[in-house]
Amino acid sequence: MLMRMSTDIDIGPVELVVLSFPAAKADPAAIAELRTTLANGDATLLDLVFVSKDADGTLTEFEASEGLDGTALAGLEVDTVDLISDDDLEIIRDGLAPGTSAAVLVYEQTWARRLATAVRAAGGEVDLHVQVPHDAAVAAYAAARQPSGGQA
Repeated sequence: MLMRMSTDIDIGPVELVVLSFPAAKADPAAIAELRTTLANGDATLLDLVFVSKDADGTLTEFEASEGLDGTALAGLEVDTVDLISDDDLEIIRDGLAPGTSAAVLVYEQTWARRLATAVRAAGGEVDLHVQVPHDAAVAAYAAARQPSGGQA
């Protein structure tokens, strides 16, 4: 059963994603892609926390609201809505291996907000939005690309 949610808040789908890195610092090339995505207006960062664990197990945490100077994430525009909970961070902290790091992002799919706004303005609704896991999408795409064995 699909349920429609009525709200006066104009916001697109919001997701939490954790980007992990095999070093104590975020990869500059990956962060450059994030910067491009934000600059293109496809997403809006609502919250961000960077967590790293040194080789000796010492944790360091940078919250966007307190500044990201000293990280590859410095200068990112973040709305700092404070959506990442301490429970979320505890899971990340516990899961980090020594010498690794993670950027915890909450972002709005800004492109989807624009599309949904246009659909609602036309009297329609976004009735369903489903995030398909990466592995499932890759498997489905690969299966669809397989020759059908000559069957029509």
